[in-house]
Amino acid sequence: MSDFNHKDLGVSIDQYVATVEIQRPPHNFFDIELIRQIAETYETLDTMNDCRAIVLCAQGKNFCAGANFGDSDAGNVTDKQSGSLSNSIYRNAVRIFKANTPVVAAVQGAAIGGGLGLAVSADFRVTCPEGRFSSNFTKLGFHPGFGLTATLPELIGQQRASLMCLTSRRIKGEQATEWGLADLCVPLDQVRSAALDLAGEIASCAPLAVVSTRATLRFGLADRVARQTDHELAEQNELRLSEDWQEGVKATSERREPNFAGR
Repeated sequence: MSDFNHKDLGVSIDQYVATVEIQRPPHNFFDIELIRQIAETYETLDTMNDCRAIVLCAQGKNFCAGANFGDSDAGNVTDKQSGSLSNSIYRNAVRIFKANTPVVAAVQGAAIGGGLGLAVSADFRVTCPEGRFSSNFTKLGFHPGFGLTATLPELIGQQRASLMCLTSRRIKGEQATEWGLADLCVPLDQVRSAALDLAGEIASCAPLAVVSTRATLRFGLADRVARQTDHELAEQNELRLSEDWQEGVKATSERREPNFAGR
């Protein structure tokens, strides 16, 4: 479409529903550029009269498997650079939360770490039994980010959010739906169509009323995320200096269990 020029996103609009597809298969790892592209796309769609709802989806096996730790822009950089990069990611994440158009995320596989944060930024999530949701930061020797320490407790309750964050365990699609982390659980081959159906149901309602009602329901959310990401970043910058962080990233890259030393 002429209004969009993002190399990692495909954007189309049909019957007032925009499909925003992340195109970094198979795992759709994120970095600053991807989050910026999504934020800019949402802001553009907010201005378009032929868009009343958005489906955020992804090519390949996973929705978004988090940051690519083999990529210098995603994690394997010096401490000072990492803090700056994370700050930029979070500023753009807040832009995503500030957008006005309702979003349905189609989570066909893993939504891990920051990928979970991206999925939770949507109003609704459609998944499948193969879906996996994880706040895996503590397995990396790290602190959660992307506003998850604010959004996850609001979505599933403090106790379940604490369980996910402190254990880094992966929650499968059916359990995620039972907990309210996802709204629908359908067969894998129906995830995107079910997300489009839900978005279409939203788009069939009066658009001014939908935007107004959504703004009331999400009142203050972007501000809470902004405050929380400031705190999350400060904690991350401290932990990024630890041996445990280096071990966590190395173990993840080597696909093994980490051996943390507590320093």
